[in-house]
Amino acid sequence: MGSPRFLKAGMIKPGAIVVDVGISRVPDPSAAKGYSLVGDADFDDVKDKASYITPVPGGVGPLTVAMLLKNTVKAARYLACRP
Repeated sequence: MGSPRFLKAGMIKPGAIVVDVGISRVPDPSAAKGYSLVGDADFDDVKDKASYITPVPGGVGPLTVAMLLKNTVKAARYLACRP
């Protein structure tokens, strides 16, 4: 979606599982780089209502990378076996 902290606790059912795949850079003067990475879900607002929520960064990103690498290996093996 690309809207930082858009999803609020009032928008989900109690016990919902929130898989946050959005990532946005927002200004943060307290951070060393001057910005923080946040997801589309307002993590602090949603975490107590959801039964599980993926963090941003560090949530689904590593899984995405792993699956891309797995598919790359599968494609390479397929191409290597073709006549």
